[in-house]
Amino acid sequence: MTSLPISCNSKQITMGSKDDQNLKMLFFPIMAQGHMLPMVDMAKVFALRGAAVTVVTIPGSATLIRPTIDLFNSTASSPIHLRLISFPSAAELSGNISSLPPLVQLLVFARDAALLSEPFDHVLKEIHPDCVISDIFLPWTNDVAAENGIPRISFIGSNFFALCAGDSIERHRVLESLPPKEETFVIPSLPHRIEMLRSQVRDPSKQNPSMTPFMEVIKRAKMVDSKDYGMLVNSFYELEPDYVEHYRKVLGKKAWHVGPVSLCNQEGSDKLIRGGGSKGGEECLKWLDGRKPGSVVYVCFGSAGDFTTAQLREMAVGLEASGSPFVWVVRNAGEEWIPEGYKQRIEGRGLIIEGWVPQLLILNHVAVGSFVTHCGWNSSLEGIAAGLPMGTWPLYAEQFLNERLLVDVLKIGVEVGSKVHDFASEERPVVEAGSLETAVKRLMGEGEEAEGRRRRVRELKEMGRKAVEEGGSSYNDVGNLMRELMERKARV
Repeated sequence: MTSLPISCNSKQITMGSKDDQNLKMLFFPIMAQGHMLPMVDMAKVFALRGAAVTVVTIPGSATLIRPTIDLFNSTASSPIHLRLISFPSAAELSGNISSLPPLVQLLVFARDAALLSEPFDHVLKEIHPDCVISDIFLPWTNDVAAENGIPRISFIGSNFFALCAGDSIERHRVLESLPPKEETFVIPSLPHRIEMLRSQVRDPSKQNPSMTPFMEVIKRAKMVDSKDYGMLVNSFYELEPDYVEHYRKVLGKKAWHVGPVSLCNQEGSDKLIRGGGSKGGEECLKWLDGRKPGSVVYVCFGSAGDFTTAQLREMAVGLEASGSPFVWVVRNAGEEWIPEGYKQRIEGRGLIIEGWVPQLLILNHVAVGSFVTHCGWNSSLEGIAAGLPMGTWPLYAEQFLNERLLVDVLKIGVEVGSKVHDFASEERPVVEAGSLETAVKRLMGEGEEAEGRRRRVRELKEMGRKAVEEGGSSYNDVGNLMRELMERKARV
């Protein structure tokens, strides 16, 4: 049977072969928007290829993904099943975790998720899927799956470059061997020369005690990594070919590139409902309709990016001074950071939105010409898939590595000036307004440098689109994994 290109809201969806339709896959994301959304997109990709897909989550997070799954199921020939499990000894947590700040959600869920091992085991025994795809921050799922004779494939919301660079930093003990007075280092054994600051890498010796439980989960995840069947990566081969090969051949690990998974959301309704609708999002889209093509800077730092009052004020001044129209999504509540008379001065040129927005619709709006981002991989890849050059402002985790990919390897990013890795906003030095002003002017300006960035990212956008179409690199890797799992199923 000939397979058709992916289209999440079309009657003519990818069906795959009869054997593919017998493949049962279970997805288990961790409780955090930045992890759940790409895993649900990934579940949709495999369901469109004919797999019988179940997504497992807790009641407190179901409201975030149920609308997306319901919309998908309204037209899909192979619907996605949503299965809820609860914490047996902390039922109140499963119901209330969604009310916590996003980063706290991740910390709490990563710390307490192992309490779900028994109900998760019951689900596996009932469904007996052919594989479990679970977030890398749920390492205990590998043990539960193994006890049931089921291979576990991990999902990490990152890319091959960051995986390879992080492995090299750790393997070569770069920070430990760096002389005390040296502030910069070159990551060894990578295909490109990548230089970083010591301050941009997490230093375990300076770790906030509140992060210890989460770091223990990460340590456990790395130990389990070698026992996994492999890893799914939301990327595509043409984006980082050197690092796909490095990961597979030098690190010797199995992985499948299946992205950009956000491209399965082709219809406006898919993009609008993904992550939850918002009044602010609708207001933003109407505002963008009145702007010139490519004239607007979109500024957003993900679902967990918060800042101090001092930093927000500097951002406000920098955006105003840049001279470009802008849409700025702010996670911090309140308006005490807004400079006096600011809203009046930017009226008609700047729009500030508090809360969640339909990012895919905004990024792909014709009026948007660049994207200032925290370099979370979801946002970075969504920006690439929209063909936008990016201003890079990493905060923590692997975001500083992603910045190097965007700026040094792909050459589609402009650094704003973030220099210190820290989960706590008050511990990060304030980036001055002038740095943001300069970065935006470079992004939105004319000339060979700016045009080169725009040309390169448009080329990557086209490569990403082709990767998920029939015969594309990610399309083929999805098929490769499904066939491998079916062959394994036939043997056991």
